Amino acid sequence: MKSKRNVLLALSAAASLFFLTACGNQAASGGESAGSGGSGQAREVAIGWSGPQSGGQALYGKNTLNGLQMAIDDINAAGGIKVGSDTVKLKLEALDDKYLPNETATNARRLRSENKATIIFTPHSGGVFALQTFNVQEKFLIAAYTSEPKVTEAKNPLTVRIPPSYDNYPKTFSEETMNRFGKKAALVPGTHQYAKDWSALFKQTWTGLGGEIVAENPVDYNKESDFAPAVTKALAAKPDVLFVGGASQPTALVIKAARDQGFHGGIIVMDQAKVEEMEPILKDPNMLEGFIGVNPASLHPTEGTKKFVERYKEKFGADKVPTSEVAYHYMAMHVFAKAMELAGTTDDAAAIRAKLDEACKQLSDDDLPSLAKGFSEDGALIVIPRATTMKEGKFVQIPLPVKE
Repeated sequence: MKSKRNVLLALSAAASLFFLTACGNQAASGGESAGSGGSGQAREVAIGWSGPQSGGQALYGKNTLNGLQMAIDDINAAGGIKVGSDTVKLKLEALDDKYLPNETATNARRLRSENKATIIFTPHSGGVFALQTFNVQEKFLIAAYTSEPKVTEAKNPLTVRIPPSYDNYPKTFSEETMNRFGKKAALVPGTHQYAKDWSALFKQTWTGLGGEIVAENPVDYNKESDFAPAVTKALAAKPDVLFVGGASQPTALVIKAARDQGFHGGIIVMDQAKVEEMEPILKDPNMLEGFIGVNPASLHPTEGTKKFVERYKEKFGADKVPTSEVAYHYMAMHVFAKAMELAGTTDDAAAIRAKLDEACKQLSDDDLPSLAKGFSEDGALIVIPRATTMKEGKFVQIPLPVKE
């Protein structure tokens, strides 16, 4: 009996030791300092993204992803970031929302609950507005890649607008084009929310300068592939200028349809479309004569931009030119990473946002493209907008007002 009792005591002690060891291991695997204390191993933090990976906006979505992934790869290759006593590596978690706001909301909830993402990027205003209805309650930062001014006017305390507001563009775009071509404008924009908002501001600006809107024929850039009918209707009103815009590929097809139908007037392009992506689709650069839009990111005059363009081509191909979506996402990810270091946390969204201004000032134009100069009171990174137009076959840069 004594022998059996000794065996049972020994088994009981072993089981207790196993239980305590298991509990200890389980505790070490959670919490903000997990994986780094004493082990020398970095813990991993998810960066969320919800945007278009399919449909007519897919190339636009891919550009934003390329910029984010390149930044995360570079940050991790440099050893990650130091948050308190932890070494942290970043991991991009991306979900396709097909450019639909309701899908953006579903994806964000999944990224927050399953991946514990504290920062979620989305590259369209409809998606941002959808997230702003619940991000404060669920305590995550919206990294908003949209120039829609309403995003910051909402005064959401956990939203960060990355690019400059598009209300920087219409007056300069309109004055330049009206002076060269005339006062009659026809609109063939997209039907998505961003295009509707941009179009409304353009119409107000154009008519305020003495111009006339002679036709308005919006078309779904995300679904249509034949834009000739909408263009034909617009040109029937004999406009001097066309206002167009959505993602680069369909925008280029709208311009091509207009030129193929004999239109030789000016073309105002909203900032979503990029000339460096439209050129290869149009093939004939003469089709861009009289165009005005945002300046190519690759021409931003800083050492950091030059280095970035070279490295991007090495990574993705010598014929690839990074657009502003790529450059801004690359820059923004570095700013957020530095803000996490300064805040000493990866999961307190408010604390991270509070350090963005300081983070911008601790980074360098020699290392990053289009580096933000700071963080504005209304919740936007402060960047310098630029425009370009084609005159007599040459691209000419045009200064724009800066709004902080």
